[in-house]
Amino acid sequence: MLKDTPKHQGKRNQLIDILAQKGITDTKVLEAMKHIPRHLFMDSTFEDHAYQDKAFPIAAGQTISQPFTVAFQTQLLEVKPTDKILEIGTGSGYQCALLVALGAKVFSIERQLELFKKTNLFLPKIGLKPKKLIFGDGYKGLPDEAPFDSIIVTAGAPFIPKALLGQLKIGGRLVIPVGDDPQIMTLLVRTDTKKFEKTTFGEFRFVPMLQNKN
Repeated sequence: MLKDTPKHQGKRNQLIDILAQKGITDTKVLEAMKHIPRHLFMDSTFEDHAYQDKAFPIAAGQTISQPFTVAFQTQLLEVKPTDKILEIGTGSGYQCALLVALGAKVFSIERQLELFKKTNLFLPKIGLKPKKLIFGDGYKGLPDEAPFDSIIVTAGAPFIPKALLGQLKIGGRLVIPVGDDPQIMTLLVRTDTKKFEKTTFGEFRFVPMLQNKN
């Protein structure tokens, strides 16, 4: 049952206060998170923990990211309504739902078939359906739909895939956690056809980005 109660809403409000205290300043991001029922993206056994600022396991050995991490990455994207955004790693669909709630046209790629099928069925049920959900290799991006206003990677990448850089518009933003464990949150802004401005934002922990699967 897809239930979202006043109790859930109250817990969400508390979580939003925590995120604001931790330094999330983008009010649009906080407002959107206030309305997304995170508990529905998780196994019901973890429902009581849904509004803690922690990551939790989901299917296929993956996790639903810590709310602060989701908010932090989204804030770095500087999402504007109608932005065309590529997400690498749909996972539970929570990050994807947030981008849709912010008015973006989202194209999301998932490598795990189990998660892809589950999320593809789930997101339309809560009215936060992306433009397109694709089962495929995130390292390759989505050249058929490029260029993108921004690209977000929600798994730890050992390196920055060149294909993703090439699929950004001039002025476009790539937010990607780079490294093994932990990763360094990295923002690349495309300033020219061959130039990128890079900024780093400290250590985060993500599950590894999968590659070389057919």
